[in-house]
Amino acid sequence: MMTRNKGEKAERLATEVKRQFGAETMTRFLRTLPAFRTEADIPERFRELLDRLDEAKGRDVGWRRR
Repeated sequence: MMTRNKGEKAERLATEVKRQFGAETMTRFLRTLPAFRTEADIPERFRELLDRLDEAKGRDVGWRRR
């Protein structure tokens, strides 16, 4: 069982991790890593899915403000 203090600490940590992963500097850094790059010759279906993810990300930026 988590005490209130541990629960609050875990919540603050989760919020901070979300904030950092949503930061533009983190996005730029991840794009430099081979594992996070998209290949130029990926199938069109996957490109469409990636585009949909980008659109959804653009609409749902409110979680960063929490």
